[in-house]
Amino acid sequence: MKLSTREDVAAPIDAVFRAVSDFDGFERAALRRGAEVARTDTLSAPGVGMTWAAQFPYRNRERKADLRLANYDPPHGLELFSKVSGIEAVVAIDLVALSRTRTRMNLSIDLRPKTIPARLMIQSMKLAKSNLTKRFQKRVAGFAQDIEDRYTA
Repeated sequence: MKLSTREDVAAPIDAVFRAVSDFDGFERAALRRGAEVARTDTLSAPGVGMTWAAQFPYRNRERKADLRLANYDPPHGLELFSKVSGIEAVVAIDLVALSRTRTRMNLSIDLRPKTIPARLMIQSMKLAKSNLTKRFQKRVAGFAQDIEDRYTA
């Protein structure tokens, strides 16, 4: 199952890339929401090979996630690979400079089930895909607005 959206951000491509690659900020946000996140690599600078282990409650069960930065191409985008409860997900963020002060952000999530329970979960998500897509687009639009607000501030 694939979810994707596109947002135009009123900020230069470098500022948008800094925001989408703020891994420490995302770790802190996950910790505030009750997840346990630990960086499991020894890289000193952001790049391909960064890994995290996370644990979080979802649907009354504790889920474990392994995340790996699969592609890191400043300032054009990045790709994150994760495994969560039998589901493999690829999150791809592509950035295109429309002008010096506008950037198009294409964000997609491709979910692939690898177990029977994961297939059931994906199937139930497909039944509610229109609602999921709306919520996903709303969250990405909010993130894009936050980037714009930080850039203009």
